[in-house]
Amino acid sequence: MTAGADARRPAYRRIVLKLSGEALAGSQGFGIDPPVLDRIGEEVRDVTDLGVQVAIVIGGGNIFRGVAASAAGMDRATADYMGMLATVINALALQDALEKAGVQTRVLSAIEMRAVAEPYIRRRAIRHLEKNRVVIFAAGTGNPFFTTDTAGALRAVEIGADAIIKATKVDGVYSADPKRDPAAKRLDRLTYIEVLNRGLGVMDTTAISLCMDNKLPIVVFDLMEAGNIKRIVLGEPVGSIVSSSAG
Repeated sequence: MTAGADARRPAYRRIVLKLSGEALAGSQGFGIDPPVLDRIGEEVRDVTDLGVQVAIVIGGGNIFRGVAASAAGMDRATADYMGMLATVINALALQDALEKAGVQTRVLSAIEMRAVAEPYIRRRAIRHLEKNRVVIFAAGTGNPFFTTDTAGALRAVEIGADAIIKATKVDGVYSADPKRDPAAKRLDRLTYIEVLNRGLGVMDTTAISLCMDNKLPIVVFDLMEAGNIKRIVLGEPVGSIVSSSAG
């Protein structure tokens, strides 16, 4: 632990941070915003300084959205593969920001491209984490028709993570879209079944089901507020928690 680091005991030993591609775009809405990358890099470094192992699953929606392209007439599998390649671009950008922040990082891609990333091998990923390297999982699951939310849940289960923390632009899960419904209420704790039955859109149903089957908690939080990732890791009540019980 570095000098001046927080002395509190982390609530999690190993986490998967799920970032959307849009998160990297910042206020510009598309592409990659370097100041946003730098801030994420610094926040992840603060978490690793606590001795917590961090893996990241990144989306590609800031560059290419397979679902949107499919809706416009492109073959769905082709569109999804293009979206996976977009996640690799984001992963390399994030790796650069993390390395600049002083964090050792490895990109593991589900689609093999050895010139820029290591192939995804579960045991290798775990070994990197044990050596306190941040692991960035790119190219989703490597299969079309699966979202990066599902990839996040799958990788979290595979590496034995204690929780998956999903970065959003709102401060938790709401009963309805807070931008459209002023009466929407924030739900601090809820169950997987509630999310599925009420269609709350925390993650897609495949990802939620995978988390439910493996009792993997999901923490939904606002990435825009600086320091939130560290607060979650230290067990502070940030955002909303989806788990087996709402108690």
